[in-house]
Amino acid sequence: MFIRGVKCIAVADAPKPWIFIMSTTISDVIWRPTGDYLKCRITDFMNKQKIGDVKELVKKSAQDTDWFWTAALDYCGLDWQKPYETLMDSSKGFAWTKWFVGGKMNIVANCLDYHLDGKGKEHANRPKVGAEHKAIIWESEDGEPTVWTYGQLSKKSSQVASALKKLGVNAGDTVGIYMPMVPEVVAVLFGCLKIGAVAVPVFSGFGGQALQARMADAGAKVLFTADGGMRRGKKIAVKPDADEAAAALPGLKHVIVLDRYGMSENWQEGRDLRWSEVVDKADPDIETAVLDAEHPSMYLYTSGTTGKPKGTVHTHAGALASIARELGFAFDVQKDDVFFWFTDIGWMMGPWEMIGVTFWGGTMVIAEGAPNFPQADRVWKMVEKHKVNTLGISPTAIRVLRAAGDEWVEKYQMDSLRLMGSTGEPWDLDSYMWFFNKVGKARCPIINISGGTELIGCLIQPLPNMPLKPCTLGGPGLGMDVDVVDEEGNSIRDGIGHLICRKPSPSMTKGFLGDSQRYIDTYFSRFPEIWYHGDWAKVDEDGFWFLFGRSDDTIKIAGKRLGPGEVESVLVEHSAVAEAAAIGVPHAVKGEGLVCFVVLLPGKTASSELAKELKELIGHKLGHPLKPEAVHFVAALPKTRSGKIVRGTIRRKYLGEDPGDLSSVENKESLDLIPTAAKA
Repeated sequence: MFIRGVKCIAVADAPKPWIFIMSTTISDVIWRPTGDYLKCRITDFMNKQKIGDVKELVKKSAQDTDWFWTAALDYCGLDWQKPYETLMDSSKGFAWTKWFVGGKMNIVANCLDYHLDGKGKEHANRPKVGAEHKAIIWESEDGEPTVWTYGQLSKKSSQVASALKKLGVNAGDTVGIYMPMVPEVVAVLFGCLKIGAVAVPVFSGFGGQALQARMADAGAKVLFTADGGMRRGKKIAVKPDADEAAAALPGLKHVIVLDRYGMSENWQEGRDLRWSEVVDKADPDIETAVLDAEHPSMYLYTSGTTGKPKGTVHTHAGALASIARELGFAFDVQKDDVFFWFTDIGWMMGPWEMIGVTFWGGTMVIAEGAPNFPQADRVWKMVEKHKVNTLGISPTAIRVLRAAGDEWVEKYQMDSLRLMGSTGEPWDLDSYMWFFNKVGKARCPIINISGGTELIGCLIQPLPNMPLKPCTLGGPGLGMDVDVVDEEGNSIRDGIGHLICRKPSPSMTKGFLGDSQRYIDTYFSRFPEIWYHGDWAKVDEDGFWFLFGRSDDTIKIAGKRLGPGEVESVLVEHSAVAEAAAIGVPHAVKGEGLVCFVVLLPGKTASSELAKELKELIGHKLGHPLKPEAVHFVAALPKTRSGKIVRGTIRRKYLGEDPGDLSSVENKESLDLIPTAAKA
């Protein structure tokens, strides 16, 4: 049994784990791998490289990244359309490193074509699963599953590719994806990649303005959407937000609509096309494009501290190299595994899961809707029903499910579970231990990973053959020369510092789309020729790594990164608002909640009705999950002499903390106008 504030250590290879109860602290080792956990793929790789200890492997892979990436990708068996001539070229500096120079590669050739009869040469360390093997298990909120095989997924992806070609989409053109988590969304991703079009996935919960900003920045030529989706038992219209975005996108030629509920309205002839007409009737016989290794595969958007989202640029070979490494080594995906990460196509983990699971020939579970609807046992029931081997979920979702009560999870043994995963935000000890004990029954390690959209991969991650402490992320990701440093860039241990990376890796973004200087300013201005990630981290005395949140202004709400500038730009659209500031504050469920401070225009009056109106405005424009917890009206906002709003100072004042150095604040008296959370 699980008792709040205590820990359970399991003998992992016992038929039914024996549980030992003792006080839990962050310094305790709660997981020591035994049995099959010592026979995983990463152990096989170590044996073939004659490396006997996992710490030695991590250290060597950081010191000699050239060795690691060459050896690891050869082991994983990436299928090259043309082998590369040079592993990497950093002649223009770390920030502009090119990988796999001279090589040609397509993700679809590896993830779909490879598995079909007569396609690709079989590699010793990964199977060819065949056309009849399950690729996708999709479950709607009503619990009815739909299964797609590798053959079906390949056919539908090819039809998407053919439809795009017929509409004039060529290699390098951008295609937006604004769809719920249904099987067709996987086909759209792979259909784009098959012909070399650049996929631009966007979270379907975002509002029209957020979608428009991303599509305009990417220069999307075609947008895939659906008439509607399902959320908490209700049919939610999706196309109206797509229409709002499309109306402000003169370069967008077509909107392809998956008709699910007959909800499509305001049909624009010539622009709007039905999936059933253009995709389902398309010719599935189309060749997979031969692409340069550095050809862009996806533009993935992540928000910064200004109003404009950042478009990160990921290549075919770079993204696949990193994803194959992580799903193969950290998550040990096998061909008979069922892998379920509760995520969305619009977040990095969606494409990451789709590409990684199919590369290794596994079966992915995808789900539409909320993890706690129709009941709080939805996730646990799905794990049991589909015999899920790996479950990935955010700390926020675990906090929500835990709050529903232990009885919902105790009904299920979930014996199929072998690994559990998490990412997106730091853990609290109680929720982590609940996940470990109640969900994993103290017999599964938590592969707690962290990296980012900018990497479509991890800087730090555990491996299944590592011991683990509560909330730890294990250590550096394989092939990643990461460190924790002080303000001067000196390595520190057993103290909180900045997470950095000293060497390039294949999947690091190739700048920001259309904004090279912002890319340099974001990652390379603090420590020249060193990647500054913007996270607080710590390596304890035993070598275990931990994270402590963002060191920049970026807000993470339920694991979703949001730039305060995006929120502020929505608020100032309102006819009553002169200026605004947005901050993230601790939230018991979401990790962070959004709090806004608003200065009104002369003659406008603050009221609870206006605060509610502004909350609804943000929900409409950016998505309901991002609605603020509170909106406060103030007469002025504290700023620097150059006019920059000092959000960090506002946040500290609001939380009742020492506001810190105020030497750069021009109007210090305005801080007295900021309420504290306790009195607000």
